Parts: sequence; structure tokens; C-alpha cells
Amino acid sequence: MSAMTERLTDALYGLGWTAVKKLPEPVATGLGRRIADTVWQRRGKGVLRLEANLARVVPDASPERLSELSKAGMRSYMRYWMESFRLPAWSAQRVRDSIDIQDVHHLTDGLAAGRGVVVALPHLANWDLAGVWATRTLGVPFTTVAERLKPESLYDRFVAYRESLGMEVLPHTGGSAFGTLARRLRAGGLVCLVADRDLSSSGAEVKFFGETARMPAGPAMLAQQTGALLLPVTLWYDGTPVMKGRVHPPVDVPETGTRAERTAVMTQALADAFATGIAEHPEDWHMLQRLWLADLDTPDPGRRPGRGGAKGPAA
Repeated sequence: MSAMTERLTDALYGLGWTAVKKLPEPVATGLGRRIADTVWQRRGKGVLRLEANLARVVPDASPERLSELSKAGMRSYMRYWMESFRLPAWSAQRVRDSIDIQDVHHLTDGLAAGRGVVVALPHLANWDLAGVWATRTLGVPFTTVAERLKPESLYDRFVAYRESLGMEVLPHTGGSAFGTLARRLRAGGLVCLVADRDLSSSGAEVKFFGETARMPAGPAMLAQQTGALLLPVTLWYDGTPVMKGRVHPPVDVPETGTRAERTAVMTQALADAFATGIAEHPEDWHMLQRLWLADLDTPDPGRRPGRGGAKGPAA
């Protein structure tokens, strides 16, 4: 990413956080939909990658159906951004009225027992709103990690934004995050991690919609090392202003096997829970990047060979 592009990216996100939250809600909603439709019509590599990913989730879908799903997906993705830009201005009551979580007792019982809880989520709907709900409605602070973005000023914006919502944010790089997360869990705290994509060599291989992908091993390793409860959570929109969610039953630590074997089993269980939620609401899965290992050696759809891709926030 060039210095000029970095400055432009930072300025655009800064404009979003300062301007969008001041707009009347119907105006912000309409703006988000127009932006989503414009991006979808341009058929850039993010949209084409989203369709390629959705083709695995809905293998029997016709090209027309995949096109409909990707359009709905971009609208869902932009709803995430418009909500997130406005979240700092939402009251506790507005947050409470904007989300409905099923089976939340898995989470509250685990916290009440004092054993610590790891919540693992895929990129479904608005995970930031779910985090604010935890801090403001349940009154439970939590710790998460954030990938370092380019430019550094944009990463700082994301950290400041999430900390303003009551989250403790640790950098993904540097090697100290795991130890800090473990300490928070041993103290009976809550850790929330978006955990459906990890292309590093440390990721655990899973079967996901019939093909091999890698997902972070961290949630399973934290649960093993600290005795914390490991809970998959899936989120979705249903056409109303209220986002829905479900806390799935705990993922147990296997009684036998090596640490690596136990981690593999637990991460597969997370992948299965994620797949259930994604299959039910594919239009709310904001995966505009490569995920399956079979795609790693192929260029992104719509990308001319030999051209580098800029890293940073998707879309």
C-alpha cells in the first residue's frame, strides 16, 4: 500500500467515524445501501471472492442466486460498518434493544462459575455490536486481539474505537497476547475472538464445507491451558433492526490425545458450529478474502496476474 493510499484510507475511515454517526439514521441506512450496491455493481475482486466463497457454502446455487447472495452480502457488510460507525453514540438502552441473543445462559453461567469464558465467532453480522452488548448489557468487560493494519494510524483508530466501547484490545503480533489472554481467563474474565480465518502456519486445519481451511488454534489452546469454557457464537440479521444471535453449547476438551490432537478436535468443533450459522445465513458472512487452502495458490477473481494486492480492511 503506497503512502498516498494509506493516507486516503485513514482519512476515509476517519470521516466515517466522525460524520456517519451524526447523520439521521434513515439517511445513514440509505447511504450504506447505496454504497453497498455501488461496490457490488463494480464487481471488484472483493465481491468476486465473496461469491466464490459463497459457492462453497451454497454449492447448488445458480449463478443468479450467487449474485443475489453477494448483493445481499455487501448490504449486510455495509450495515455492519454503518452500525459500527454509530455505536459510540448509542445509549445502553439502544444497544439492549438492538440485539437478541438465544441461549445466553451458556455464557452467563460460565462467568458466574468464575472459570473464565472464551467466545469464538466467525465474521457474521456485527461482532462489534455483540461486544458492546456484553459490556453494556451484561456489564462484563472483555479482552480481544486486533490485527495490525496499514497504515498504523488506522490501526490506532480501530483500537481507540473499540476501547471506547469497553473492550481491552491487544495487538495480534508481538507474542505477548496469548499470555495476557490466559491471565484474564484465569481471573474469571471474558475473551472474545473472531476465529474463522487463519492462514498462518500455526493455524489448525479443519474441514469446512467439505474442504480444508485453517482456523486459529488460540481459542482451543486457551481453553485447555486455563480451564476456561469455550463457546461458539453465531450472529445474523433477519430484515429487522434487531440483530439476532445464538450462543452454542460449550466445546469440551477431549479427555485423551496430545495437546495438538485435542486442539484439532476442538477447532473442528468450532468450525462445525460456524458452518451451521453461516449455512443458515450465508448473506451475513462477511468473508471477502481467501479462506480455503485450495485457493491460496490461485489469484483472486478479477485480479490480473502479476499485480500485488494491498493489505488492509476488506472493501
